[in-house]
Parts: sequence; C-alpha cells; structure tokens
Amino acid sequence: MAKLTAHAPPALAALLLTLLEVLAQQEQLLAEQAQTIAQLNVRIRELEDQLNRTSHNSHQPPASDGFKKKPRSLRTRSGKPTGGQPGHAGHTLTSSDHPDQVVLHRPSHCQQCGTPLAEMPAHSQQCRQVVDLPPLRLLYIEHQVESVLCPDCGQCNRASFPPEASEAIQYGPGVKALVVLLRSYQLLPSARTHELLADLFGSAPSEGTLEHILATAATDLSEVVEQIRQGVGASEVAHFDETGCYVEDKRYWLHVAATATLTYYCVHRQRGQQGSTAAGVLPTFAGVAVHDAYAPYWRYSCAHALCNAHVLRELLAVSERGEQPWAAQLAELLREMLAATEQARAEQVTALPQQTLAEYERRYRELLAEGLVANPVAARPAGQERGRVKQSAVTNLLLRLSEHAAEVLRFAHDLRVPFDNNQAERDLRMMKVQQKIAGRFRTAAGAEAFCRIRSYISTLRKQGQHVFTALQQLFCGAPVLPAIVG
Repeated sequence: MAKLTAHAPPALAALLLTLLEVLAQQEQLLAEQAQTIAQLNVRIRELEDQLNRTSHNSHQPPASDGFKKKPRSLRTRSGKPTGGQPGHAGHTLTSSDHPDQVVLHRPSHCQQCGTPLAEMPAHSQQCRQVVDLPPLRLLYIEHQVESVLCPDCGQCNRASFPPEASEAIQYGPGVKALVVLLRSYQLLPSARTHELLADLFGSAPSEGTLEHILATAATDLSEVVEQIRQGVGASEVAHFDETGCYVEDKRYWLHVAATATLTYYCVHRQRGQQGSTAAGVLPTFAGVAVHDAYAPYWRYSCAHALCNAHVLRELLAVSERGEQPWAAQLAELLREMLAATEQARAEQVTALPQQTLAEYERRYRELLAEGLVANPVAARPAGQERGRVKQSAVTNLLLRLSEHAAEVLRFAHDLRVPFDNNQAERDLRMMKVQQKIAGRFRTAAGAEAFCRIRSYISTLRKQGQHVFTALQQLFCGAPVLPAIVG
C-alpha cells in the first residue's frame, strides 16, 4: 500500500491515506466493540445468576425467595417408606384409669312406650373420656410469717418469707414462668401476651410488669448462661454463625455458638471478628469450629470445618447453568462421602479406612482441576499492580474449595465433625422469626436479656428438660442447671 501511494497522483494518494485511516479506525472500533460485547456477556450472566439465585442454590435466607416456585430440594430419597419407621415410638391420646370427674348419662323415659326409667338398674354401660382443661383462674396464695418467743431466753424468733413472696403482693413463679415462656420462647409481643393472659384468667400483668419479669429472669440467669458459654468453649466441636437484627433502629448482629446440647447467643454492633471476640467463645476455643467460610472466622487459631450444605447449594447453582458437569459430580461425591460417614457411625466405627479417604481426596482434586480448566483463573489486568484480581463466582468457589480442601473434607476424616452447619442455622432460625414479629429490639439491654433467656431455654430444650418447671424454679431462687457438656 505504501508503494501504491508513493507512485499515485497526489489526490489519489491522499484518498488512499484517508481510506487507510478509516480502516484503522474501523478495526479499532470493532476491537472495542468485541471487548464490550464480551464484558456485557459476562455481566448478563452475572445478572441471570442473581435472578436465578434462591435459598436452595445460594447463601440467601428462605425469606428472600418470595413467591417464586420452589426449586427441587437438595435432599435425596432414602428408599424408606413414608410415615413412621420400624421401632418408632408412637404417641397417641390414652385414657386414664382414674378420671378426675365422672359424669353419668342415662335415659329418663323409654323411647318406645314412655315408661319412666329413673329407678331401673343399668343393663350395660359404655365409657368415653374427654381430656380438657380445668377451670382457669389465678390462685391467691397468702404467706403468713409467725414470730415465736423462746420460753427460756425470751428471744423473738420470726420465720422468713420465701423468695417468691418478697413484696406485699406480686405475681408468683407460675405466672412469671408463663410470661417468660410466651414472650421469649413463643415470641408473643407484649400486648398480645397481656391479652392472652387476660382472656385466660380474667386478669393479667401490665406490659411494664411483663418487661420487668423478663429483666429479672435475665439477671437471675447471668451465672447459668456464663456456664453455658464456657461449656460451648470447652467442647470438641462447636457451630458458629451470625445474622442481622435491629436494636433501637440500628443494625446489630446476633452471634450464636452452639453444640447439640448447648446454645449461647450474643448481640453486638459488629458482625466480624470484633463481634465474635465479644461473644467470648472463639478467642480461647481449641476444638473444631464449624462455619460457613465467613472470612473473620479464619483469624482464630482453632481447627476449622466448612458447612457442606452451603457448598452443595453453590454447586447446584453452577450445575443449573449447564455445561459444567464437574459441579454435579462433585456434589454427588460429597453426598457419597456423607453416606459413608453416616454408615460408619451407625456401625460404631471410629474412622473411615485410609485407602477410602485417599480415593475420595483424589476424586475431589480431579473434579476441582476439571472445574478450573473450564473456569480458568483470570490474569492480572494491565495497569493493576495491587489488590486482588477479580474472578468469576465459579472460579472463586473452585479456589476456595481447593485452598480449604482440608476443612471441606474434615467431616470424613474426623467423625466427630458434622457434614454441615445446620445446628447453628436451626438455632438462629427462630431469632429471625422474632425480628419479623417485633421488627427490632427497643433497647440494647432488652436484646441482651432476650439472648440470655433464649440461651437458657434453648439449652434446656436440647437436653430434654421441662422448660416451664425450670422457669418456675428460677423464680423460686433455685434455677435448674443444665448439664454443661458440649
């Protein structure tokens, strides 16, 4: 082209140069458009992923699903028939051999001829029992303290009032226990608790008295809940999670540390390490912490195990996009490992064979390598010298599963460790219900009181204790102490 313009007339040469410049500009424009299209395709895929994200294929809570059609469950068929399984202890209403009240029904006249039957003996008898409530009313108990003079020295000796009779008149342990149960466990608001008690008994504590009862219970439980916190901290395996809540219209975070028998709640302004440290379990925890890979958890020196329910949901999201067979295969591998650990526990085996574990790890690494081939790590862009290189969501998932392979597979190597973090999520679920009902905690002190009472009740429930009786004992000055075994 240069030779052609050199021998061409000046006008034609100028035209040719202009055409060359236009062609160069067009090539640059096409290159820029191709780059823009590629970026838009990536953005479209990201938006489609966000649109298709539900609680079943991401970390989103179920409440975010709205009225969308529920996707298929991650659970697989067990092969067992529906209903109660062999050996399951059934529960049904049974009659009493000693009924509290007997009501006799007999005909007064013959249905055919009208002859009176009042004096006639019964020919036969059938019985049916109705299980009902007794008449509900408040019981007034008067405590009288007597003073007695000693006949020898003349000393005046006076008896003491019990702890539940500290004032001239007050509500007793039964009413207070019911208030705590309704407010802190059944999550009834103050106004509805007042209405319910008034409907049942014809009288009810004021809303101010209800809050005073809760504050008293929380104060009396301080030592017991501290023992629960220490018990979780001393356990071999514990679950950790957090969720948002509102206190005085400000964003707070509710932290939970739990085992199968203990539950400890703490509310704090911060979600991350500052909040977890303030909860007081992780800083000295020496067991295995099960969590969802939230970054601040890695800053604690204990052993870690990741929640594989979260991993399965993320793998489901990848497999739903298609053209990623490794994701479904990896999910199936994790389920296979879960089945093997469950069978080992059922057979009271302490560990899986080393050869089996090595084979699982080999398949795990191969599937991750296959995934990274399909989703390569992005190179550092020209001009970016610092900071992390942005990767796709799938690549980030693969890098996390590769970097923390030991934590993902810890449940297979250590049969004390569960497959998922469902324990902590179950313990947080009702706290979210409380926020939906109340919207927020009015004060920070109220939030702390709720956490303390709920820690106690949740722990009692896990240990099979009768909660109402335990709360009555609390207001009698002798709280039931749960077994502090993590």
